[in-house]
Amino acid sequence: MKTRWSLKLLAAHKAASRRLAAPFASSLRDILPDSETHPTSHAEKWISAAGGMLSLLIVLLISQQVLDMQGTTLVAASMGASAVLLFAAPHSPLSQPWSLLGGHILCALIGITSAAWIESPIMASVIAVTLSIVAMHYLNCLHPPAGTTALVAVLGGSAVQDMGYGYAVTPVLSNVLILIVVATVFNYPFDWRRYPQAWHKPMAVEKCTIAHSDLVYALTEIDSFIDVSEEDLLRIYNLALGHHRTPQTEGQMQPVKSTA
Repeated sequence: MKTRWSLKLLAAHKAASRRLAAPFASSLRDILPDSETHPTSHAEKWISAAGGMLSLLIVLLISQQVLDMQGTTLVAASMGASAVLLFAAPHSPLSQPWSLLGGHILCALIGITSAAWIESPIMASVIAVTLSIVAMHYLNCLHPPAGTTALVAVLGGSAVQDMGYGYAVTPVLSNVLILIVVATVFNYPFDWRRYPQAWHKPMAVEKCTIAHSDLVYALTEIDSFIDVSEEDLLRIYNLALGHHRTPQTEGQMQPVKSTA
């Protein structure tokens, strides 16, 4: 009898666990990204990592010459985040030279000014990042890692604050220039990694019916920053449209050769 009741309790416990776990598993699947959203090759992933490693090594060596270990660690945090964008997403508008340069220098200046005029470090940090976001939006140099540069100016300790506005030049400007140079040289041998995009001729794409004014209208309606260039957006559209129009073979669509 006891064994029978034990088995019934165990079965009830398992059933209850499954009912409780089902909503959690469903929510977890909704949160986790689809592996097919960014289907990059293994080679592309390792090329991105190699570029990030090289650039960050040089940045750390430079920063160590002018800052103590605390300052170097904090500066490396923002530059490390920038390296991820430059080498993992080189076509992103957030990764382009003006976004990188303008974002970091602007945020450094705002952070230094906030630290000098606001006594409370907490309030100075909040004001610095808030003004940095607004300023980057208006100057079209939105670069998320630059927010950390503003924070470092406030919370970086005496080694940073004693530098005053010189912090915006060394190490910030010097590190930013290193990242741009390394990204430009490193990405050059790989013709599919066009950095900076402004230096490369637009890749040939099939003429489509989407006009520039239509894209501007659509982006205005969305009213949020979209992290893709107009050129890449049109190329994605044309590749998808060409793939859709390709005759099916054995129930599957055939890939379309890129016009790159």
